[in-house]
Amino acid sequence: MSASEGSTIGGIPPEVVTFLSGKGGRSLIVKGGAGTGKTTFGLELLERVGQPSRSYYLSTRIGDEALYRQFPWLKSTEMRTRVLDAAKLFLDAIGPGSRPRDPELPETEQKKVRAGREVLASFGQERGPPTRVDRTHLAALLKRSPMPEVENVYNRIERGLPDKSLLIIDSLEGVTHKYGLEMEEFVMALQKDLVEGSSTDVVMILEKPEAGGIEYLVDGLISIQREELDERRVRHLRLEKLRATNIGRARYAVTLDGGRFEALGVMNSSSPAASAGAWRPVADTERHYSTGIPDFDKLLGGGLKRGSFNAFEVDVNVGIDDYYMLFAPTFLNFLSQGRGIIAVLAAGESPEKLRDTLIKNVPPNQFDTRVRIPDYTTGETEDPYILPMARFGREDAMRAMVTAEKAVAGPDRKPFLEYTAFDTFESLMGDQVAIRMYFQAIARTKHVGNLGIGLLKPGLLVSSEILNMMDTYFRVINIDSAPCIYGIRPRTTIHAISPDPEKGLPHAVLTPIV
Repeated sequence: MSASEGSTIGGIPPEVVTFLSGKGGRSLIVKGGAGTGKTTFGLELLERVGQPSRSYYLSTRIGDEALYRQFPWLKSTEMRTRVLDAAKLFLDAIGPGSRPRDPELPETEQKKVRAGREVLASFGQERGPPTRVDRTHLAALLKRSPMPEVENVYNRIERGLPDKSLLIIDSLEGVTHKYGLEMEEFVMALQKDLVEGSSTDVVMILEKPEAGGIEYLVDGLISIQREELDERRVRHLRLEKLRATNIGRARYAVTLDGGRFEALGVMNSSSPAASAGAWRPVADTERHYSTGIPDFDKLLGGGLKRGSFNAFEVDVNVGIDDYYMLFAPTFLNFLSQGRGIIAVLAAGESPEKLRDTLIKNVPPNQFDTRVRIPDYTTGETEDPYILPMARFGREDAMRAMVTAEKAVAGPDRKPFLEYTAFDTFESLMGDQVAIRMYFQAIARTKHVGNLGIGLLKPGLLVSSEILNMMDTYFRVINIDSAPCIYGIRPRTTIHAISPDPEKGLPHAVLTPIV
């Protein structure tokens, strides 16, 4: 295998990489209904886990040209040699110049070989690397029906010994139905001959969601399911069994974007760590403020409109770090262009955390002078960016906010970002007073040309009133430990939020879940 034990490969769950990277062969069944992405997963394993000269994809239900049309990235010379169309293998096996099948050992000799192996196993001794493919169980099946393409694959694997090979069979039903075999006996033959006898990794794709009685024969079992979430398609990969492998996460959200299989929330081992240094602003348009995330700007048609107020409803199982991955680029894009921020933080957030998050990419002095955070629980502070609202009466609080707005706007009176966690106002002032304040804030934002971002938490009484006033409305949710976002207004597909694989945090990318 090309991956070392314990390493991660972007898009493939690390548990699967570890499972297929262990010593000796492993068998794995991948099951799921039609359209769940099983074939795409198998092809992804072929490219990302298998070695080019020792990995084979045997397709019994779809020709290679059809595969190339559906998955154009397979057309490279390297990948074409690894995709084996069963029809072509049949012609290769019966045509001139084909390699004859190795003669079978007499039954008496086979018994001696098996007895010798059992004796070595009883002493706890390991056999050396195999140099020939064990064909004992295949030979028994061939007495009932010739299987030239399967024999051809055995021959190819043997030519790669003693190095380990990867074989992917798509599909298991296709082979067994073609030759009138019971699925259990064919799986047993692959398990004994290739996996145990020849140190080959064998991945078998099952065209149905249930594996029946063959599950106990193999070392690993993966299922892929598809469901609807708020009328949007979501796929899940479930690790049901991976023998001798620690399963850190049992389920992954999956996307098939661009014809590639990607388990979300998997970081490549070569991905950069969080970056520090000056933020390079993403350009605004004449009508929009950039979110600082090019993918999000594209989804919005240019960014968030100037003078707009935008609602983000954050689910209860989405952490602060998760939604800061979405908002921090917008904050940094404003600060790096000399614009300010007024931020009313949610319960659980803290001014210090926000400052620590942002000053890695903008100068601390720029944050201290152009950010103001009203703190309604604090009466005293030495931090210039915190407004200790608990010590003010109504009139003093209003004057403090006017002073704060002047500070963030600066001498050139630039528009600024208003970040408001609505749960804070509702808990402090009640829903009716909070709604009146929101009306005023939204009217000011639209008049001045600021950018408003509103954070909604589940269970707020003011949510229905607020959402009617918002220009956009997004939901931020957690799917199988991956933070995701989708638009209600405008309507969008679900996108996973993740660190930029090339730049690292605070740069982020959105990946459509399709």
